Amino acid sequence: MVGWSEADISDQSGRIAVVTGANSGIGFETARALAAKRARVVLACRSEERGRDAERRLRAAVPAADARAEPLDLGSLASVRAFADKLRASEPRLDLLVNNAGVMMPPLGRTADGFETQLGTNHLGHFALTGLLLDLLRSAAQPRVVTVSSLAHFWGRIAFDDVHAERAYNATRAYGQSKLANLLFARELQRRFEAARMGALSAAAHPGSTRTELQRHSGPMRAIVAVFSQQPPEGALPTLYAATAPDVRGGDYFGPSGFAGCLGPPGRARSSPRSKDAATARRLWDVSEQLTGVSFGL
Repeated sequence: MVGWSEADISDQSGRIAVVTGANSGIGFETARALAAKRARVVLACRSEERGRDAERRLRAAVPAADARAEPLDLGSLASVRAFADKLRASEPRLDLLVNNAGVMMPPLGRTADGFETQLGTNHLGHFALTGLLLDLLRSAAQPRVVTVSSLAHFWGRIAFDDVHAERAYNATRAYGQSKLANLLFARELQRRFEAARMGALSAAAHPGSTRTELQRHSGPMRAIVAVFSQQPPEGALPTLYAATAPDVRGGDYFGPSGFAGCLGPPGRARSSPRSKDAATARRLWDVSEQLTGVSFGL
């Protein structure tokens, strides 16, 4: 994969993809690149207005794009269910689900269901979405789920005794927890795909240091990212590699291969020992099912 770029993406004709958070940043670039390679792409966006604007921008970049925007608020389980119901009614299958959307280090907040905002949006919303779309994934020949994590997972810990920060909230720690949860989920999903003998692949990716709207709450870190970072089209490449490359294996994790995993073309990425802890992943899965009310049945 040395020097791998968007030009190396194979023809995606006939493939149906959903990209969450596709109105900006690496989500938009992921959707644009897939559409340019002839995939049918659903841009799942929290804001209907911004979703429509993203669809217009994508069509301007890829005039022949088969793409549409649909509303999806990952901070609301009702919205997640409504999106999944609509997709099941309109599509025969789902070949690719890119769990990309996220929030980063906001002030303490709660989702519509009372979850801490970062865990609720970044992890629990995507957990529920994946489970509710499982039947569509089963209908595809070689489905993939790609979940976007972050270098921040290295400082993450799953605080099972205070998972929603009801006793104490630290925005940085909560972000690390949510990104560790993304990686634990991606790997546990692969284990469950294999146990169920479902011919599906779950992988993960991170964008390294990429300039996006995600850093708007990150304080001093925002100034560092402004200098030492890459643009969204480059930051999207690890996700696109995980989504399309033929040599991706279940449980793989990709990120920039340059200095400290921050910049450069995609490669297999290092992850923390905690991200490989199968017992923690199983416990997180059980907690996630209880909190969301979504059971995968794998």
